[in-house]
Amino acid sequence: MICQLNHHGIFLRKPSLAHTLTFAPPRIRYFRCCLPAHCLKLESSATGSRVSRVVRTEAQDVLFDYLHCTRSLDLTDAEHMSKNSPHFLQKLLSEVENEQDVTRSLSKFLRYNPINEFEPFFESLGLNPSEVSALLPRNLIFLSDDCTMIENYRVLYDYGIARSRIGRMYKEVQAIFRCDFGVLGSKVRAYEELGLSRSTVIKLVSCCPRLLVGGVNSEFVMVLDRLRGLGFENDWIGAYLSGKSSYNWQRMHDTIDFLEKVGYSEEQMSFLFKTYPELLFESSGKKVYVLVGRLLKLGLKMKEVLSLFLQNPKILSKKCARNLWQAVGFLFEIGMEVEDIAGTVLSHVQLLCSYSLKSPETVLKSLKVGRADLCQFFKVDPSALLSLASKSKTNSMEHATFHNASKLFDKTTFLLRLGYVENSDEMLKALKLFRGRGDQLQERFDCLVQAGLDCNVVSNMIKQAPSVLNQTKYVIEKKIDCLRNCLGYPLQSVVAFPSYLCYDMERIDLRFSMYAWLRDKGAAKSNLSLSTILACSDARFVKYFVDVHPEGPAQWERLRKSLP
Repeated sequence: MICQLNHHGIFLRKPSLAHTLTFAPPRIRYFRCCLPAHCLKLESSATGSRVSRVVRTEAQDVLFDYLHCTRSLDLTDAEHMSKNSPHFLQKLLSEVENEQDVTRSLSKFLRYNPINEFEPFFESLGLNPSEVSALLPRNLIFLSDDCTMIENYRVLYDYGIARSRIGRMYKEVQAIFRCDFGVLGSKVRAYEELGLSRSTVIKLVSCCPRLLVGGVNSEFVMVLDRLRGLGFENDWIGAYLSGKSSYNWQRMHDTIDFLEKVGYSEEQMSFLFKTYPELLFESSGKKVYVLVGRLLKLGLKMKEVLSLFLQNPKILSKKCARNLWQAVGFLFEIGMEVEDIAGTVLSHVQLLCSYSLKSPETVLKSLKVGRADLCQFFKVDPSALLSLASKSKTNSMEHATFHNASKLFDKTTFLLRLGYVENSDEMLKALKLFRGRGDQLQERFDCLVQAGLDCNVVSNMIKQAPSVLNQTKYVIEKKIDCLRNCLGYPLQSVVAFPSYLCYDMERIDLRFSMYAWLRDKGAAKSNLSLSTILACSDARFVKYFVDVHPEGPAQWERLRKSLP
């Protein structure tokens, strides 16, 4: 079977029957990857010994040559598969007997034993071995045998969706990879026609691949229309979507309806969602209903609950709701009656939401009183008791961190704008990764936005390659100017490969000068991606961009010597 995907630069060939018979040994030896999926059991780790870096690199090179040269996969796809399928590579190495000459032994093995190309392909998309095993198609081993899947994969990748997200999408909704030619692309563009930017559509369909099943999802359109009515821009929704969450658009719409029925005006709802976007995007509004249910269970009437929401919208926030139920649990523990707790919630809800409390046992031990005395103390002066039971730091601790507080606050404020969650592990890691004051980081961020990139797009770029903002504004501007005016690439090309901005100018000038010379000689494809030229090692660059032309090595040396 021959599959032509010429418009993507992919041409995959399946060996003919005659070719297979010519090289078949008397005793046929099957590679385990060629077995049907139900007979295959992937190993979760190496078969025993750990593989050295040298052996692994040699094996990657052999696999790359097999996929690119023998099987005619596109260079970038073959390279990605060979470098991002460690479990498959480990299993491949277990078939080699001569560990002293991995290149020769593995090349010989692949010459007579075709592999199941779906295994390294799926693993390179971020799926783990057990997931790969469950997704392997029956009776197929060559990617060329599934033209429809490859075509739809290319549509998503060319649109800008990361390979790791495409793997998740395939696992969750395989139906979108069975679309006829041109259909999937039209479905993705249909969401752009709703007024969403390309970056927002990428996040949207990555997080919610089921939106690509059938026509444009009517429930999502209803949510988008309601948010527009509240004064939100079309792309506001994109800043709060997360690949780690799933979204129920009907429930989101119902949550907005519920708050409207409670009595919130459009201005109040707009302020509420801007201040606490997690109300909609964490559990798709489910937490609102959970909060209502708990308050009703506590003994409050529906009218009292609605009044409580209307007068104290802060209790809908994640932090305040957590503090409220922690305080309610505290009062239960010290023996307060349910009716008294309900009354306390109605009269002191702001106070209960303001403190994160220690356990009752710790407070009792610290104050050296009994539960009844503590309960009475709360009824007399709830504010004083909650202050004593609070987990907040002492003044001495605040004084010790005073000198660094302003700088840390500036940087923290900047990271919160990027979408990091306050006091999360990701936030703590980011504080260590980003160098410079908050105003400096903001200046570098604004530099990328002013260059013509969407704010949400820049946020995603920075999360992928934090070191971009560790360079000065001048250096960033210089590299963007080089990209546009010297290399001839559009600014959008850095969205798929933000690490371009992290490479030094010497590497960029040298490699692209060699690539331009090679392209003029007709020995290289035009419009190769930035990552293909910059991300590979020096040895690989020389092999595929220098040695491919007889005059290449001489030209390479001239270029190296011409650099200052």
